[in-house]
Amino acid sequence: MNSKTKGKHLQALLDQGIALQHAGDHAAAQALFEQALTADANNAVANYSLSALASAHGQYAQALPYIQKVIKTSPKFAQAHLAHSVILFHLGRIDDAMAAVQKAIQLEPTLTGAQAHLDTVRVSQASQGDSASPSHPQVVALSTQAIGLQSEGHHAQAEALLQQALQLEPHNFLTLYSLGVSRSAQMDPQSALAYFEQACQASPQLPLGHFAKAKTLHDLGLAEAALDVYDQAIAADPNFMEAYTNKAALLQAINRHHDALLCLTAATDINPNHVRALEGQGQLLGQYKQYTLASRAFAHALEVDPAYAYGEGHLMGARLSNCDWTDFDAAKARIIAGIEAGKLTCGPLTIMALTDDAAIIRQCAELYAADKYKASPISLWTGEKYAHRKKRVGFMSADFRVHPVGYLLIGLLENFDKSQFELTGFFTGVSDDSDLWKRYRCAFDHYIDCHSMTSLEVAKLMRAMEMDVVIDLSGHTEGTRLDILAYRPAPAQVTYLGFPGTLGLTYIDYLISDPRIIPEALEQHYGEKILKLPHCYLPRDNSVVPAAETPQRADFGLPEQGVVFCSFNHDYKINPPLFKVWMDLLKEVPGSVLWLMKLNEGAHKNLAESARAHGVDPERIIFAERVPRVEDHLARYRLADVFIDTFPYNGHTTAGDALRAGLPVVSLCGGSFASRVAASLLHDVGLPELACYSHQEYHDKALQMATDLPIQQHYKRVLSQRIEDGIWPPSVEIQAKAFEKIIQQIEEMK
Repeated sequence: MNSKTKGKHLQALLDQGIALQHAGDHAAAQALFEQALTADANNAVANYSLSALASAHGQYAQALPYIQKVIKTSPKFAQAHLAHSVILFHLGRIDDAMAAVQKAIQLEPTLTGAQAHLDTVRVSQASQGDSASPSHPQVVALSTQAIGLQSEGHHAQAEALLQQALQLEPHNFLTLYSLGVSRSAQMDPQSALAYFEQACQASPQLPLGHFAKAKTLHDLGLAEAALDVYDQAIAADPNFMEAYTNKAALLQAINRHHDALLCLTAATDINPNHVRALEGQGQLLGQYKQYTLASRAFAHALEVDPAYAYGEGHLMGARLSNCDWTDFDAAKARIIAGIEAGKLTCGPLTIMALTDDAAIIRQCAELYAADKYKASPISLWTGEKYAHRKKRVGFMSADFRVHPVGYLLIGLLENFDKSQFELTGFFTGVSDDSDLWKRYRCAFDHYIDCHSMTSLEVAKLMRAMEMDVVIDLSGHTEGTRLDILAYRPAPAQVTYLGFPGTLGLTYIDYLISDPRIIPEALEQHYGEKILKLPHCYLPRDNSVVPAAETPQRADFGLPEQGVVFCSFNHDYKINPPLFKVWMDLLKEVPGSVLWLMKLNEGAHKNLAESARAHGVDPERIIFAERVPRVEDHLARYRLADVFIDTFPYNGHTTAGDALRAGLPVVSLCGGSFASRVAASLLHDVGLPELACYSHQEYHDKALQMATDLPIQQHYKRVLSQRIEDGIWPPSVEIQAKAFEKIIQQIEEMK
């Protein structure tokens, strides 16, 4: 038999064996796998399958040598390391089981069942060192059997065994802790808390009990109590890193960012290579706009674990925000290749700044959503039909305050027909006590501050109020509470405005956009049903207008003569191909300057160095400081000659602001949601030809606008006339009517 024939014969044996294994004929499957091993003693499939068959019959000693062969021949097979850990655990080799499951998670951080098994091994490891552990053999047997059931997700059966053990040993740590785990898994946090409390009393020296109690308090929204108990876990074991990282995450959630950073600094003082602590430091440093330090933290984490979840994306995001384009092309390629391979290499906001490929962006969002916001096994709405006199519409956001979403939406909400619709605002953020925040409190029929409520509590409230439609305005952005909608509190759940793209979640039914941003040909790249407003999806409050008085160029360090190219977009939206076009424009238009927002010193420095590398004097880049009033900010747009947009992540609010101030926008339009918003705005204002479809066209159009004064004046006149005639932006009354029709459309589609 030649090698090719042998290979086919071996594959046939494996295929038949797997089919018999799945059919439940284990004896026949075992015979075929053993036959396969005579042909190839190191075949990973045969060894793994024989190990699995032995484990299924509780024959862990027999399973061990098979799985060890798999690990030897396929050391990067994460599932094999997890199976190895399970076998070692059942053989009582707890420390070895811990090392094996940690290796599995290192290789594949989101491996199904790995985290649950790690927790199982951890509690068993802790109980081994507990001097109060029982000697009663029946308690040990019952608890061990129950833990095995928990690792397989059978919590009700596990709980029955644990209750028997508890009758024999009422103060046993392992039993009490495990009961808390099962109660938590069955969505009963109050009972779980009671068991964890008893576990802590039984063995106060074990940090795991305090940690579980703190996490449950955290989940219940009892932040201050949770912080105290996290400290108890740390006191019990100063090297318990998860207690530091969870405490820091909670401090960040309640806006104690400085304390969170100090907590993570303490963690890395103990373990300088702890990836999650380094990741948390990077994220917090980013919030303080310390992107150079953030980049170092993320880079360090990647050195420790090159495959850690979202690591490449975190580093890219920090560098983009700092206009640091080190390794840009190679890092971008790695991120996209990782997404294509189904890996968690990047978050959904960062990917929008890297590509306009809508298929890649959807895949990224779906991977992220499956990792972060799985649907709850509890569905609060179970198909009931409502017949309310008014349609009950809930808007959920952390941004009913001074924020772009807050500025954009308020006028639309204030002009809803309250005789037909009953609006409820679910505010998940923190009040800034601004006039805008106060307007939102008055805009809704009902206003509910959800900041201190758990997600399940908010979801139950939505269900009790019988919301017909709930519209999330945050998506995958800071402050999101998408896990509220994971409980399916309403028959129709919608995403709008805050996040420009698909959320990748099965429990989000609709996405509100418009025909230019998502034409029919691109709908395939969105998991939700698409609802389309007739105008650009971005609303606009007509009460926010540019100040009547136009400032002087000198007030902002701009030259009195010379073309001003303006782009007030965020730094992370700038990239090397775009910046090259900008530098070419400066070189081709003598005396011109580029007017950007100054958001952080690191970006300022890096942009200056990049300009110099392109042969442009950095002094020709002028940075605008923030001004207190939005009206004055809008008025200063009049000092510029042309707004040159970013790509692939367009200016959204900023492009609308420029147009509202009378400044023409030259944009580059691509295939993704984020890259088509400015084109939609330009369509509405009657200047669709300013939306370009290649970098060369974008360059040529911007150059023409800058050097041909009659052309520039023509576009400014057209734009000014559209604004003066009230054609654009559409009035808040028109916007509200269009949105009401969207709600009616949802009702008809249900």
